[in-house]
Amino acid sequence: MKLLTLLLAILTLTGCAYRPPDNVDNACLIFEQRSSLFNNWQKQAKRVETEFGVPVPVMMATIYQESRFVPRARPPRRKLLGFIPWRRPSTAYGYAQALTSTWGWYEEESGRSGSRTRFKDAIHFVGWYHDQSHRRNGIAKTDAYNLYLAYYAGHGGYARGTYRHNRSMLGAANRVARMAAIYDQQLRACGRR
Repeated sequence: MKLLTLLLAILTLTGCAYRPPDNVDNACLIFEQRSSLFNNWQKQAKRVETEFGVPVPVMMATIYQESRFVPRARPPRRKLLGFIPWRRPSTAYGYAQALTSTWGWYEEESGRSGSRTRFKDAIHFVGWYHDQSHRRNGIAKTDAYNLYLAYYAGHGGYARGTYRHNRSMLGAANRVARMAAIYDQQLRACGRR
């Protein structure tokens, strides 16, 4: 009977691993739902905050914007002749929507290997990338707006100001800044800061 219970628990947890939390608009509920012994998102996020100095709400807002916490998120396929599924516009994948080349750079530079579909690895990537943006572009680690612009445009693109006339990019950065502020307020209220 114990073995059956254990197997059911493992199957349940495995099923949860590939779907987003139920309420991605509330950081407290995200952390509450993802607080198992083996996969505690809050502890993982706090470790990354300690390592890189990027606040948890900023990293969580970046993931919110990129994938809405869908672990296997990908950009939609382009359509050939308007209806035939074709190639994807980029290799972005996972929680952080990290490009394959950028993920490779991260693994090489950080000495870590992991999966873009694991929250623990994805949030470490986001913290690392924002730290790189701070080092390369002088962006404050609390500046969710500009950190996201550098995340979206790349460090070189940010330095050249490629975002300046890109409404889509500017709008996304505004959403990230707003979500970071909301997550920060929520985490303070529920005592998880």
